[in-house]
Amino acid sequence: MKIRSLALLSLLVTALTACSVRIGTPKVEEADLERSVKDSLTEKVGQEPDAIDCPGDLTGKEGTTMRCTLTAGGDTLGVMLTVTSVDGDTVKYDIAVDQS
Repeated sequence: MKIRSLALLSLLVTALTACSVRIGTPKVEEADLERSVKDSLTEKVGQEPDAIDCPGDLTGKEGTTMRCTLTAGGDTLGVMLTVTSVDGDTVKYDIAVDQS
């Protein structure tokens, strides 16, 4: 199963995503975030998850966390995103997939 391969690797991936700046704190919009996480995991593991679902936009403030859901086959795992830095309109964050 795809998900077992993802879970066994104890993933910690760093991704850079450009986001639009609004007045105040930059953010990564939900659709862009889900696509970026999916692409990063696919590149790291060599298998594409069926879906990544995040609950909204990721605020570009260092230390901000968000729980998303990864679906592959009939399995579901949690994915923790943690903002590590913000440089202008670029938000850098870590992606950690829960172990099964």
